[in-house]
Amino acid sequence: MRTGVIAKKVGMTRLFQEDGRHVPVTVLALEECQVVSHRTMDRDGYIALQVGSGEAKQKNVNKPQREHFAKANVGLKRKVAEFRLDSEEGLLPVGARISADHFIAGQKVDITGYTQGKGFAGAMKRWGFGGLRATHGVSISHRSHGSTGNRQDPGRVFKNKKMAGHMGDRQRTQQNLEIVRTDADRGLIFVKGSVPGTKNGWMIIRDAVKIIHKDLPFPGVMRRNQDEFASEEAAPGLVESAAEHEVQPEVSAEQQAKLAEEQGSGADVATNNEASDAKPADDANKEG
Repeated sequence: MRTGVIAKKVGMTRLFQEDGRHVPVTVLALEECQVVSHRTMDRDGYIALQVGSGEAKQKNVNKPQREHFAKANVGLKRKVAEFRLDSEEGLLPVGARISADHFIAGQKVDITGYTQGKGFAGAMKRWGFGGLRATHGVSISHRSHGSTGNRQDPGRVFKNKKMAGHMGDRQRTQQNLEIVRTDADRGLIFVKGSVPGTKNGWMIIRDAVKIIHKDLPFPGVMRRNQDEFASEEAAPGLVESAAEHEVQPEVSAEQQAKLAEEQGSGADVATNNEASDAKPADDANKEG
């Protein structure tokens, strides 16, 4: 198991494949993502790597944290997270900057972030309720959620009742998202599809837990050794070849003829069945 990274969501755009098809992608930026400290089995009882990202102002960081960063000889970080490891072989040196080439094109990752906050939302928006009638018999309560309780017994509203309340701003993980391109020089990671969170929100990127990749650089790619694991330079605006997917082949003329023959034979059978069902009815009419 390798360490993950902390990235900031820049926004969404699209890239193109060689055949001209476009791929919607989310752009994630690594802002001075560095190793801050180690968690070892002898001292802490578990093995993990503490990673920090982003630049924080001194007034927003308390004194214990400032001393913690100074001990690691790294700048003040806005976000800090720990990533559990299987063994100490996966530890990176303290102070090392993790490169965008830590992930390779075509691999799957899990991305964790906080969903967009919607504030205090009604039952129709939050839970998809149908609401009350829009015309007769309803007065100024068309979007209300209706009754919430029972009778004197139980005399209360049950917990977890679907009602109006705070919506969004929940931690969610999107699994098995595909990396389509990386830019180590600018520290950018291009992920296919959308990720939970708003622009300028912080995301945690890990290797997918449901898919095993055997060709990933271990224990990781840092600025000091990124030349050894540099990915191929794709043309600007294009995805890397490892992340391209072929289009399903077109149906040949022979297959089209075979399908037409099967459809025709099925239509003949249906016509014969209808005709056989209609004969007894005609005989009954004649007897009447």
